[in-house]
Amino acid sequence: MSNFFATLAQRAQHEPQQVALVDENSSLTYGELFLRVNELATWLQSQKIGRAGLWGENSIAWVIADLAALKANITLVPLPRFFSEKQLQHVIAEAQLPCLLICGDIEKIVAVEERVFTPIDNIFCDYLVVSGEKNSLDTIRKITFTSGTTGTPKGVCLNEDALGNVTRALAQRIYSTPGAELEINRHFTLLPLSTLLENIAGIYVPLYLGKQIVVLSGTTIGLTGSSQLSLPTLLRNLHQYQPNSLIMLPQILFGCIAASAQGFPLPGSLKFVAVGGARTPVQLLEQATAFGIPVFEGYGLSECASVVSLNSPLVNKIGSVGKPLSHVGIKIDDGLIKVRGNAFSGYLDQAAHDADAWLDTGDLGYLDDDGFLFISGRKKNLLISSYGRNISPEWIESELVLSRNIAQCIVVGDAQAFCSAIIVPASAQSNAQSIADDISRINKSLPDYARIQKFIIAKEEFSPFNQLLTDNGRLRRVEILAAYSDSIIKIYTTDATNTHVGVVYDIL
Repeated sequence: MSNFFATLAQRAQHEPQQVALVDENSSLTYGELFLRVNELATWLQSQKIGRAGLWGENSIAWVIADLAALKANITLVPLPRFFSEKQLQHVIAEAQLPCLLICGDIEKIVAVEERVFTPIDNIFCDYLVVSGEKNSLDTIRKITFTSGTTGTPKGVCLNEDALGNVTRALAQRIYSTPGAELEINRHFTLLPLSTLLENIAGIYVPLYLGKQIVVLSGTTIGLTGSSQLSLPTLLRNLHQYQPNSLIMLPQILFGCIAASAQGFPLPGSLKFVAVGGARTPVQLLEQATAFGIPVFEGYGLSECASVVSLNSPLVNKIGSVGKPLSHVGIKIDDGLIKVRGNAFSGYLDQAAHDADAWLDTGDLGYLDDDGFLFISGRKKNLLISSYGRNISPEWIESELVLSRNIAQCIVVGDAQAFCSAIIVPASAQSNAQSIADDISRINKSLPDYARIQKFIIAKEEFSPFNQLLTDNGRLRRVEILAAYSDSIIKIYTTDATNTHVGVVYDIL
């Protein structure tokens, strides 16, 4: 990232009054940002801090702390505020963090031995009581803990080259469109900055190119946890700040389309809306385009420092996740997507990963003749029916959640004669009959082996707080299947139907 800081220094010298960051109450120019990052980096080095956690809401202070740690060659561990207390304790212990950089006046999450004021307002350093010999992380600049599909977070170790490579490649892909340099000048950070994708694509890339970033707290924009969002609150903020770009999950895009259909559109200032984190149905992308939302789907994983491929205004094919970025190579091996060129350094406390080796992503897909990547699903999620048909549950799920009465769902049926689903209703008005009607309609567009024949109404929504959803909106399938194991057994052992939550319904 040396090139990043050299560019930031040039910007501070030649355009010191240009606004870099805006939050609810203040703004910061490139000149001020450069000075504060340097001041905090110098202080961190004087304290001989080799690694630290970062805890706080999205804010200007969070960005300063993150950049200062990077400049001071500290191993930084951003802590997601939507992690459970147990997950946070695991991360702090696993990474052997001696201290936390705390941004803003927020609650403490662990016992603190001492709190020290840093030279920067709203940034504190909480020293923790830690034990044990620290493992060496000299070359690791960031550890991103992803909860993945299990409840225990796993630390992905990233070096400076990995962060820098994806930053430059994203800058080239997003801003290489003729005229885009003039049009995309203000980014709005919607996702938590502890999310690697927003951290890199929403902070590093815009600052590298001298753009302006609106960085508001989750409370301000109506976002709680990783995916609970008040759309009216978000829309008010988007219209107030008139951004040119933002990053969102498919569920949020679905809500924005629904709001547009009711006469509450996104602002016309938007030129680039990136969507990723889970499979986005083609129909949803087409609806977004019809409502004038400039949406572009991408694909990535933490083990490759976030983005691997991305559509853009210059190269776009709806249904694909774009062409690979310039710094990575992709090959398809027996249906599996493998990536090389920007792999992580390994998982924390596990063997190092060979940077030149092909990384098995675990995702199924293919490259078309034009070089666009298409995702079919996860290999480990593949269902094989008792008739020997391979079925990607993500494909069926992405169709089901487009219906009016289904908010979330998971498709089951491995080694069974037919598929079934566990359904989270969209609202109190979404009863068993309306859900059954929606499924019947969707079944008509599916081949017979992929049609849903029975379903269960879930007891509660899938969320990170009940450990049934990952931090980026993916289903924790093992946990969901365990939570509903009795009902799933009933699906395939009885023909009974009735009208109570948690029991089996037939699609007639």
